[in-house]
Parts: sequence; structure tokens; C-alpha cells
Amino acid sequence: MLNKFFKPRIGACVLACTTLSAQAHTGHGTHSLMEGLEHPLGTDHLLAMVAVGLWSVSVLNARQAWQGPATFLLALFLSAIAGAMGLKPDFLEHAIALSVVFFGAMLVWHKTLSRPMGLGLITAAASLHGLAHGAETPETGFAGYAIGFLLTTATLHLTGVSVGLSLRRLLAEHSRLALSSVGLAMAGAGAYLFTQV
Repeated sequence: MLNKFFKPRIGACVLACTTLSAQAHTGHGTHSLMEGLEHPLGTDHLLAMVAVGLWSVSVLNARQAWQGPATFLLALFLSAIAGAMGLKPDFLEHAIALSVVFFGAMLVWHKTLSRPMGLGLITAAASLHGLAHGAETPETGFAGYAIGFLLTTATLHLTGVSVGLSLRRLLAEHSRLALSSVGLAMAGAGAYLFTQV
């Protein structure tokens, strides 16, 4: 049942990924709902979103798995409002790249990281991404743009959930190792993005 729900979203995400820029926050125009939908599809944001879904379905039980994505979306939205009001800390792009490293580490040590600690890290990372989104709010208004980036973010979370469920189903007892390997690759990608900022 879950696979039937998530598979179409994976295909959509893969198609969207073929048009990725090197970074999510490169200052490109954000003047419509479509720009809001496209804005989170840079490498740094995409990896972070998928990691949230992966961590949530791998660490939290079935009744709690929604908490990771919901926490991220709420923090993302609230911090985007702050960003739209002019709050943009120095070295924000560096911090966003480092958030990908931390998400990779969360996947590597997914069994030793407590739920409150994990949700706290998700909140902090989401706030960084939200500040960057908000800082690039178009003059035409915040509402349509915000709806766009929230929809894309939710879709990427669902992709991470689907990947996590697939790893668990296909690899069974080796799913922990697979998740840790994904985490290592993600941390390495984050470190590379950091050097490119």
C-alpha cells in the first residue's frame, strides 16, 4: 500500500532532479509559484529533505514517522518569514552546506541518536534553509512562493520515506548498513558543497 503511494512521487522527483543547479540558493529569480516549486531542487536542499524522510522512517515508529517532516516544514516556514523580513546571518550558505553533513551523520548514527535530539537537529537545519528561502522572496509576494517551496519540500520528504521503506523491505537485516552507507555518502557530498560555497 505504501509503495503504491510513494512510487509515483519518486518518479516525479527523479524527473525534477534532472534540472538541478549546483546549489539551491544561488540567487536565481523567484517570481512565481513555479519558482517556489523549483527553488528547493538544488543539491543541498534536496539531500537534506530526503535525509529527513529517511531518518524519520528508519528511527521513529510508524505512528511517529510524520514528526520529522512536519517539524522540518514548520521550522522552514517560520524561518522563511524571518528571512523575508530581512534576517540573513553571515555565512548562511556555509551553514546550509554543513547541515547536509549533519544529516549524513544522523543517518550513520541513526540508532544511537535520540528522537528529541534528532528532531532538534532537524529544526535547526530547517531554520537555516528557511532563512535562505525567505531572503529570496520575490517582490510579487510571499504566499505563492511559500506554497511552492513547501510542496516541493514535502514531496522530497515523501521520497526519503519511500527510499527508507524500500531499503527496509529489500535489504532486511542489511538495511542498517545501507542506511549508514547513504549517510556517509551524504556527509561527503555536504563537505564538498561546503568547499564550493
